[in-house]
Amino acid sequence: MATSTESNHPTRPADGDPAARTAGNAAPSRPSGPSSSKPAVAESQKIDPRDLSSLSESAVERTILRRGLATQQELEECKAHRARLASGEKDNVRALLQTMIAAQLLTQKQAYRLIKELGGESQRKLDIPGYEILGRLGKGSMGMVYKAKQTSVDRIVAVKVLLERLAENKEFIRRFVQEARVAAKLSHNNIVGVIDAGDVNGVHYFVMEYVEGKTIKDELDAGKVYQENEALQIILPVAEALKHANSRGLIHRDVKPENIILTKEGVVKLADLGLARLTADEQWARDEAGMAIGTPYYISPEQVRGQVDVDIRADVYSLGATLYHMVTGRVPYDGETPQDVMRKHVDKAITLTPPDHLNTKLSSGLGEVVETMMAKNRENRYRTPDDLILDLECLLRGDRPMIAEQKATSLAGLAEGEISESEQALAAKFDDEMRKMAAVANGRQNVIVALALFLGLSLVANLVLLTIH
Repeated sequence: MATSTESNHPTRPADGDPAARTAGNAAPSRPSGPSSSKPAVAESQKIDPRDLSSLSESAVERTILRRGLATQQELEECKAHRARLASGEKDNVRALLQTMIAAQLLTQKQAYRLIKELGGESQRKLDIPGYEILGRLGKGSMGMVYKAKQTSVDRIVAVKVLLERLAENKEFIRRFVQEARVAAKLSHNNIVGVIDAGDVNGVHYFVMEYVEGKTIKDELDAGKVYQENEALQIILPVAEALKHANSRGLIHRDVKPENIILTKEGVVKLADLGLARLTADEQWARDEAGMAIGTPYYISPEQVRGQVDVDIRADVYSLGATLYHMVTGRVPYDGETPQDVMRKHVDKAITLTPPDHLNTKLSSGLGEVVETMMAKNRENRYRTPDDLILDLECLLRGDRPMIAEQKATSLAGLAEGEISESEQALAAKFDDEMRKMAAVANGRQNVIVALALFLGLSLVANLVLLTIH
């Protein structure tokens, strides 16, 4: 079962400390004799320090992880070993790659190809009219992102450029242009906006709002586990962003910690619409039928199955998986391979461990909300972002979640996915009544307060009159 991006595989178990597989400062020992000797590496495929001059260590690390050449743990161990062997070494990238080759995590050929790929993209001259390229921000599966200045209005922007090797393929060009057009349909404070798009001299690009900050993934990778209210204050704006996208007929299909940015001003931004799709585009849906599009740790069951009729409830599921990770420090389902992880999202025999069972500081209300967001049968999830927003606001006020609690009660004792159509219709009707009641309650709150004050004043006036008489 294919996934949409090669960067989304689960981390495999580490094979041990790479330093332990080296002998002193030398490469790992190998059996002697001609039968065990490795082919000589061509002179043209040896690491040339000149090829490393334009590369950043972080870019090299990201590419190694994305390609699955090493795990995060193996990479960290190599970096630590590199620091011991090459203290004061200025060429960090070269030292890191040589350490990984010595630890047999990379071959010379792999290192050479990695350097040439990254070097070629970074050295490519960009000349986009109206924009001054200032530097590289990062690289995704389809494009390189640069920091630039829009000269006409003197503002900093981000420019995403389709990778040169993909620009030779019409299908990749179509998908890239499609991403820009989809993103341009949205205008919301919690969504990274698209400003411009075009192609010049074979370079396909689109210009986005420049967002300076860090992602939820950055903080999770650093070991952070979010407090309940802190997480809710981040998830709520993302739900608002999904509500806006849904109103424009769009589903994101790749909501995950990596695509949620926290700006320096504290604004939450949903990014990367590379997998977004128009729900009304039936041809688009048919073209992708049977494809598992999304990120394994956060993908919805219907995306795993490659269903044609995926809707906003898939995004609600992925946001629930993201919230789960934020408040527990663990992904909802783990596994040795992407296929194993995705199978667990679909398998009704595998139940989700409630987040409040893993982190006992969490409220049971939050547990109910997450379980409702991540119901394997989408009929049991929140039907729209509006429903989810209602419950998130309840939790932030310290109240019980109205929709999730009702669903938990109405579905008690019934196996996931075994509810009859009449029961589902009844539950949906109850949902509508609950929303109406919530709206009425909110609208009448001020009237009740005013009435209470009026009655209190009337009582005081009556007591005064009785005293006078």
